[in-house]
Amino acid sequence: MKKLILLTVLCVLMVNSNLSAQEDESVIAEINYPTLEKYIQAARVNYPRKKIFEEKVERAKADVTMSSLSYLDIFNASYFYRPNERTAIDLNNPYTVNGFQFGATLNLGVFLQKPYMAKKAKADLKVAKLEDEEYDRMLENEVKKRYYNYIRLLSDLKLKTQTSQDNKSAVDNLRYKFEKGEVQLEVYNASRIKASDYNSSKIQAEMDYLVAKDYLEEIIGAKLADIK
Repeated sequence: MKKLILLTVLCVLMVNSNLSAQEDESVIAEINYPTLEKYIQAARVNYPRKKIFEEKVERAKADVTMSSLSYLDIFNASYFYRPNERTAIDLNNPYTVNGFQFGATLNLGVFLQKPYMAKKAKADLKVAKLEDEEYDRMLENEVKKRYYNYIRLLSDLKLKTQTSQDNKSAVDNLRYKFEKGEVQLEVYNASRIKASDYNSSKIQAEMDYLVAKDYLEEIIGAKLADIK
């Protein structure tokens, strides 16, 4: 009966320690919105896929400009020069005279195509801009998601680190009492097993935190410490 009471007290103390730490932790309180905005801006500048959409917009703009200038393609200019010392009248071509002769032709097929080509170029530009805007919003949401997850796991790591430290203190205290004969071996061993579980949980939290940090740094294209 005495052992059961001691074990119950031990468990209660550990649970209370965890609850107390959890009450002090708040993920929302840890969110730094100015820093988050800096991460979003860094992702817009550094993330390769964002650059792809921006380049598509620039290429579409260039196509619009080229479609406007290409109206000159519908005209074909030509000239003919006949030296003055040659006979002015050519029996094979009596319309040929001495000096320069200029002419221009209109390619009707190309002329009719130009308005549609210009319209297509403008439509492609509009689509490219919309795709860029859509991806920009997706990128912003992805940065936020990874940042929130990073903050959550950071808070979880702090909690589990504190819990592990508290339970280590409890185990040290029980060991001292066990060595004095005030606590049974079963109670002391139970506390050691529990402390080992908490330490393993802390190690897993450290790994999860590091992975979340790497994911966040991947999308912003920089180390968190470099974003001021």
